[in-house]
Amino acid sequence: MVFIFGGAYQGKLDHAKNHYDIKTVCDCSDGREPDLSCDAVCGIAGYVKKCVQEGEDPRDFFASHKDVLGDVVLINDDVSCGVVPMDPQQRAFREANGRLNVMLAEMAEEVVHVFCGLSKTMTV
Repeated sequence: MVFIFGGAYQGKLDHAKNHYDIKTVCDCSDGREPDLSCDAVCGIAGYVKKCVQEGEDPRDFFASHKDVLGDVVLINDDVSCGVVPMDPQQRAFREANGRLNVMLAEMAEEVVHVFCGLSKTMTV
């Protein structure tokens, strides 16, 4: 599994399409559950936000599906920068998203950070 992370609109999906054999993409930005049969899954932060709203831990989904991640490219936003929101649910979302990113990085064979369209690859 490859995990790509970075800020919003930094070129993460473009990087994936240019460096991996991506034919199908599942966009979870609307909160839908990730379709791990696709070559790439992006917008995972949207799924995280829905999980937090429903009182679920998004890590549970990925932990229970780790055996099918294989060659999937997972793409998520890094929302850890900026002002910490005053709203408790927004803070819970940021924490859940950060904890998921840590877990996905630990599970990945390759981790890529994309910033301003530039990538830095870390092989685990």
